[in-house]
Amino acid sequence: MENTLAVVAIIVENPDSVRALNETLHEYSSYIIGRMGIPYRAKNLSLISVALDAPKDVVHALKVRLTEHDGVRAEIVEA
Repeated sequence: MENTLAVVAIIVENPDSVRALNETLHEYSSYIIGRMGIPYRAKNLSLISVALDAPKDVVHALKVRLTEHDGVRAEIVEA
């Protein structure tokens, strides 16, 4: 299957989910080009963007895995 370039936008509203979220991202590290996290203390949440070069099914599987964590939302933008 051919790879696609994608960005996953993640909003973390539950700080207790950060450790599990990072473990999930580590499982997909071979597909991750880069990531940027921004803590937004005024709203008590974090914004994370993850750039991927991966098959579409892997990108969508990552999104599903991320949203299984409490207080985590994720959306995909594909190139």
